[in-house]
Amino acid sequence: MKTIIVVGGSKGIGNALVKILLHEHKVINISRTKPEITYENLEHFSCDVIADDLPNIEKADGLVYCPGSINLKPISRLSIDDFKNDFEINVLGAVKVIQKYLNTLKQGDKPSIVLFSTVASKLGMPFHASVATAKSGVEGLVKSLGAELAPTIRINAIAPTVTDTELASKLLRNDRMIENITERHPLKKYLNPEEVAEMVSFLLSDKTASISGQVFEMDCGIVSFKL
Repeated sequence: MKTIIVVGGSKGIGNALVKILLHEHKVINISRTKPEITYENLEHFSCDVIADDLPNIEKADGLVYCPGSINLKPISRLSIDDFKNDFEINVLGAVKVIQKYLNTLKQGDKPSIVLFSTVASKLGMPFHASVATAKSGVEGLVKSLGAELAPTIRINAIAPTVTDTELASKLLRNDRMIENITERHPLKKYLNPEEVAEMVSFLLSDKTASISGQVFEMDCGIVSFKL
């Protein structure tokens, strides 16, 4: 049984991941709100990762940083503070967590880190300037740390397309928008949190012991294919 730190496990993909991991691992969740589940293998710390000091954790074999943002505006309406806030949530929060638990992870059992990017980092999309810039920073972090931390710690990222979570609710708020998003993807679907969480679980596992520094596009074909 490994010990996995999940930052942001009370909602969305993070919550789906906690539910998957609990069957075989101890999970330490760090988030502002407590997950609406109880389990003997689940420990929770209430914490604003950006503003608060992170809790001390003595043992960890994996780390997943889930917080993100979807701040979609024309460049003319994006303020410098918008860019700063998105960068802080997506990049600096991940850096803060990794730095805090780095020595703990180094003592772990085949330790692995998983972060999140977005398809918008590779696919040019209107109104995504701020979030795409921030998530591109995440991808650079993964590449750099993959090299720096080898062979002790693996680090990878997942770049999902639209996922049915509270964060993306504005993109899926009515039947017409759901139909449009579905049709835009060559696989005629978008993601649910559970399938993304399964990919995270896979990347944390020893089955991916030879994989590090990679960004995996869960894109339902929208980046990979032109049909």
